[in-house]
Amino acid sequence: WLPERSARWVMVADQARMKRATNYFSWQARLAMEQMGRRVIEIGCGLGNFTQHLLDRDLVIGIDVVEDCLTELRVRYPGRANLQTYRLDVQDPRFRELKRHRADTVVCLNVLEHVRDDRLALVNIFDVLEPSGHAIFILPAFESLYGPIDRNLGHFRRYSKGHWGELAQSAGFRLTSSRYINSIGCIAWWVNAKVLRRTEQSEGQIALFDSVVVPVLSRLERAIEPPFGQSIVTVLQKPT
Repeated sequence: WLPERSARWVMVADQARMKRATNYFSWQARLAMEQMGRRVIEIGCGLGNFTQHLLDRDLVIGIDVVEDCLTELRVRYPGRANLQTYRLDVQDPRFRELKRHRADTVVCLNVLEHVRDDRLALVNIFDVLEPSGHAIFILPAFESLYGPIDRNLGHFRRYSKGHWGELAQSAGFRLTSSRYINSIGCIAWWVNAKVLRRTEQSEGQIALFDSVVVPVLSRLERAIEPPFGQSIVTVLQKPT
């Protein structure tokens, strides 16, 4: 989705660093799995940090634009007859060929912000889904938080709930749910982006946040939906 290969590799390096944030990824995975079907296309599977949660599905199609990521994913999960991988861009017309797999779910976690033409991506996702199928996204929230870290990670944008809903509907989807998560992370991202003007995430911050904050915050936000957050967890449905 990024034409600039170097920018894409910045994201891959960040995935490798964030791979150690096990509590954070488990939290996101639990939320994403709530609407997961049996035949899944994962857009931006990367190194397979989320793919591991899908391996009990009937079929998992992992796509990425970096072949080395797909190679590592196949090495990481060998001998999985239900796992297929393709080097493919969600903006490419060939993406629509995945329709033959009759997917009931497309999952796209922390990836759409890297896609230059996000509406085209949504139209293509809509096309490959079976009727009544779901598309699950985790998106960076609040355009006002956009800063140097976003730019260096190859983010084209961040999202508001309102703009996202309009974009999804313009592609033919029905918005079924949209909620903020990670309120503390939102504040930390604002400090890093707007006050400290940092250009990358601190490994120390990631480790502290993952080990101390996430276990408490994930339980709290399950009980009480926060009014703001670092990310939006959202589910779209293709009408019957």
